[in-house]
Amino acid sequence: MKQDSARNAAYTVDCEDYVHVVKFNPFDSGDSCALIAYGGNNYVVVGTCRFQEEDAEVEGMQYKTLRTFHHGIRVDAIAWSPETRLDALPPQLRFCTAASDKKLRLFTSDLQDKNEYKEFDGHSDYINDLVFAPKEGQEVASVSDDHTCRVWDLEGNEKAHFVLRSPGMSVCWHPEEAFKLMVAEKNGTIRFYDLLTQQAILSLECEQKPLMSADWCLKNTLKIGAVAGSDWLIWDIAHSRYLNNEKRFLLISESCIDFNPRWSRVNENLFATTGFPGKTNTQVLVHHLGHPQPILIGTAAVGSGLTWHRTLPLCAVGGDHKIFFWVTEM
Repeated sequence: MKQDSARNAAYTVDCEDYVHVVKFNPFDSGDSCALIAYGGNNYVVVGTCRFQEEDAEVEGMQYKTLRTFHHGIRVDAIAWSPETRLDALPPQLRFCTAASDKKLRLFTSDLQDKNEYKEFDGHSDYINDLVFAPKEGQEVASVSDDHTCRVWDLEGNEKAHFVLRSPGMSVCWHPEEAFKLMVAEKNGTIRFYDLLTQQAILSLECEQKPLMSADWCLKNTLKIGAVAGSDWLIWDIAHSRYLNNEKRFLLISESCIDFNPRWSRVNENLFATTGFPGKTNTQVLVHHLGHPQPILIGTAAVGSGLTWHRTLPLCAVGGDHKIFFWVTEM
């Protein structure tokens, strides 16, 4: 773990395998350290991070592995449960994964003897994203190439089923809008569903296609961001209009698989994107809405996944046997 020069990552953590996905716990787990999970070819590792930006007694970064979970297949997505608590007796870890066998897996552990997992079966094609209900954590929503969004209870029973018009690429559940679900489709449509009536209540349309990923701003429920074509588009849904109608944020000029757009969890004007995974080098771009150019451009060897720290302006990307961390200004 070391501090590098400006364009390189501020910190790195060495891993035993290629990191396909990395996810900070977005919920308060009752511990001063941040929880992070990352997935490899057949396992999930859960660890804690502490940074000098939040604790003057830390030199650079401290990382500790808590537990490695056997997964048996490549991990493609991870979602944390708000029920995860490190200050409970015994502690409880709970997270859900998606994999290429079209199944969700719910893991629950007390970091001692209890290590359980359940498989949720129902999707007929690749699962692109999943998220826990942010308040109680008693449901999980997932979207798939099978043109559905499904909501599951923790036993794997389907509680809701939304038929989409194209592959579902992203699903978001906002803690301030607990009865609404945001679903982004590859055809450029972003819909909000009322979970009580199970009806669509609002839709946004991208001018470009395909839509690869979308995110709902934690600090401002009216801001939605999406990557479509080679642009990062931002809506103010109070007026159903683009915020950056005249000035799009051009990411890169070539056709891309996934840009992984993510809003900062501490600043509604900060967002980050990654370029084309699987290339020799991946660019990490951090934008501020007040600046036309990126305020940080980082480079990682073969990056995948993108996640923001819960309380710091710090993001992480997975890569070849490493996790890379960048710190930016507020």
